[in-house]
Amino acid sequence: MSQHPAPSPVRRVRVHHLAEAKQRGEKLTMLTAYDFATARIFDEAGIDVLLVGDSIGNTMLGHPSPIPVTVDEMIPPTRAVVRATQRALVVADLPFGSYESGPDQALATATRYLKEAGAHAVKFEGGARVAPQIRALTDAGVPVVAHLGFTPQSENTLGGHRVQGRGDEAAERLAEDAVAVQDAGAVAVVLEMVPAPVAARITEVLSIPTIGIGAGPDCDGQVLVWTDMAGMSDWSPRFAKMFAPVGELLGQAARAYAAEVRGGQFPDADHSFLS
Repeated sequence: MSQHPAPSPVRRVRVHHLAEAKQRGEKLTMLTAYDFATARIFDEAGIDVLLVGDSIGNTMLGHPSPIPVTVDEMIPPTRAVVRATQRALVVADLPFGSYESGPDQALATATRYLKEAGAHAVKFEGGARVAPQIRALTDAGVPVVAHLGFTPQSENTLGGHRVQGRGDEAAERLAEDAVAVQDAGAVAVVLEMVPAPVAARITEVLSIPTIGIGAGPDCDGQVLVWTDMAGMSDWSPRFAKMFAPVGELLGQAARAYAAEVRGGQFPDADHSFLS
């Protein structure tokens, strides 16, 4: 009797695979995820990196910005996303106030993410000013994804949602920050709301991958907030593209369900236990 070989185990994306993808010229894919159900769908779809973003504050918790999000609020969704995945690298945001005071605070927060939630890497905002934090985490064995350009936790300082890196001087500062986080040990850097030519130049200079969001097509990968990608709200940023009207379809399903319940069509015999 012939036997079918056991299926090969799914290979987890690791941080060194990100660098290898850049070297091969393969684009990386990243989406945010905040729960088990959507994370499983994205993992099975082959998304390389799932980001448990502090954007959970805007998208799931009803805050006007990510600033109110706490570490305690980030741990459960990170744990759920990790449990849902077999392939994707799971990166979790360190929220505002959990890393800025220095390397010790950053390491303490990141340690919670790895021990309590099983995150594979963490992400936080800032350039040269957070290089000591990046270096401390890297030395302790915690992979760090940096975040430059428009940094939502600093929107009050930046004057709102504004493109960063415009003009020669600002572009040079951004490039210097990108080199600084790379030198400190970051495994990748998110570039948000950066002019495409500036992002392209930074991508060329760095040996670590760049992940763009509103930063043009020449980054080594792209990331979107999944609710923007799926049309789950009436508003999304200019740089986001809706790839399917999931929000509209979900609304249609809810209205159809309510109509059948109220009309007595659901549950019918096919959806009842008759003996």
